[in-house]
Amino acid sequence: MGPVELPAWLQPRYRKNAYLFIYYLIQFCGHSWIFTNMTVRFFSFGKDSMVDTFYAIGLVMRLCQSISLLELLHIYVGIESDHLLPRFLQLTERIIILFVVITSQEEVQEKYVVCVLFIFWNVLDMVRYTYSMLSVIGISYAVLTWLSQTLWMPIYPLCVLAEAFAIYQSLPYFESFGTYSTKLPFDLSIYFPYVLKMYLMMLFIGSLFTGLALLWT
Repeated sequence: MGPVELPAWLQPRYRKNAYLFIYYLIQFCGHSWIFTNMTVRFFSFGKDSMVDTFYAIGLVMRLCQSISLLELLHIYVGIESDHLLPRFLQLTERIIILFVVITSQEEVQEKYVVCVLFIFWNVLDMVRYTYSMLSVIGISYAVLTWLSQTLWMPIYPLCVLAEAFAIYQSLPYFESFGTYSTKLPFDLSIYFPYVLKMYLMMLFIGSLFTGLALLWT
């Protein structure tokens, strides 16, 4: 008697595609909610909606960006085809900007640059996750494919400038307090003004390298 063939839904390839589809769907729903919320708030309240963008969508944005760290594991184990280093640099930029620069300083959360930065991140992620989600199930649209491959070229440099401006605006607040507390069970505080200035320079170097790597691939 020959080997028994597993049902399609039990085969490893099916399980991998099902997992990736669910992951991309969750991210798509999260970023779609963010985009819809920001759009409705802007048409309802105008420029005033930009001031409290973080208070309205900050929790969902932090959740989506935290979940996106799974993509490093996806690439490492081989279930997602991408280059690890460029993706690591992109995620590192966002995590540092979102959790260290913005979340830790309430004064920065009210700046217009937060709204602009969230728009750039959200537009890129909505296109990327939509394209990836449909690709897993074998659906392809020429316009969506073109957007996923070219949209990042004009927007990514703008993201870097917005991230750098967010760091620049946060420096006076970090300098006034002097340290950044991790709020962990053990007391660990870091003197951040110099660290952020150094990171500001590394951000441009890392972004240049990431952009070249993405163009090369």
